[in-house]
Amino acid sequence: MSDEKRTGGAADVLWKAWTSGEQIAALPDEVRPRDDFEGFATQLAVGGHAGPPYGWKIAATTAAGQAHIGVSGPLPGPLFERFRHEPGDVLSSDGMHMRVVEAEFAYLMGTDVEPDAGPDEIVAAVDRLHLAVEVPDSRFARYETAGGPQLLADCACAGRFVLGPEVPGWAEHDLSTWGTAVWINGERAATGSGGNVLGDPRNALVWIAEDLRRYGRGLRAGELVTTGTTTAPVPVGAGDEVRADFGYLGEVAFRFAG
Repeated sequence: MSDEKRTGGAADVLWKAWTSGEQIAALPDEVRPRDDFEGFATQLAVGGHAGPPYGWKIAATTAAGQAHIGVSGPLPGPLFERFRHEPGDVLSSDGMHMRVVEAEFAYLMGTDVEPDAGPDEIVAAVDRLHLAVEVPDSRFARYETAGGPQLLADCACAGRFVLGPEVPGWAEHDLSTWGTAVWINGERAATGSGGNVLGDPRNALVWIAEDLRRYGRGLRAGELVTTGTTTAPVPVGAGDEVRADFGYLGEVAFRFAG
C-alpha cells in the first residue's frame, strides 16, 4: 500500500470516529502510522475531511501531560475552523469523550516565520496575543496508551476551541509568571500560570515553529498558535458553565449544552 493510501485510509477511520462520536481502540494495522512523519501526514489528510485549519495547537507541554500520554515531548496539531467558537457560545457536549477544558495563551502570527528564523525572530513575527480555552478530545478510547504517531494522526487530540479577547500590550507582560484559574459553575476548579507551558508560552511558540520544520511546514501570517494548558486539565460535563480567568488581562466564558 502506498504512503498516500495509508495516510488517507487512517484519516478516513479517524474522521468517521470523529463525526459518529464513536471511539476506536487503535487504527487498523494496515494504515496505522509507523512513525511521527506518517502520523503528521495523516493529520494533514484529516484536514481533507474537516475543512480549512486556521492554526495550530500544542499538546503535552507539561512534564505531567507528557508522562500521562507516554510521549517524550509536545505534539503539534491543527485547529479546524469548523470547531472554532467565541466567548458566550453554547458548545455541544454530545460525543465529548475527554471532557476537560484548558486555559491557554494563543498567538496570532503577523508575518510568515522564515525557515532559518531564530527564537527572537519567531516571537517578533507575532502580531497579537489572545486568551483562549481549548476543549481537547480524542478519537481513541484510551488515548493515553495510543502512542505518539497515532496521537499525531488524531490531530494531537484536537477538539473545540474558544478564542477569547486580544491582550493589549501583550509583549510587556511576563507570561511565565502570569497566574490563571478555571472556574466551573462559579467554583474555582484549578489554578496555574504561564510557566506551566514549557516554562513560558513564548517557548511553546518557538518549539512549534522549529518542530514544524521537521515536516516541511512553517508558521504563516494569520495563523493562530495556542500554546498549551496553563493549569491541569479541568473536568467538565453537560450543562457546565466555564470561565477561564487571566486576571486583569481578561477572561473567556462559555457553557456546554445540557
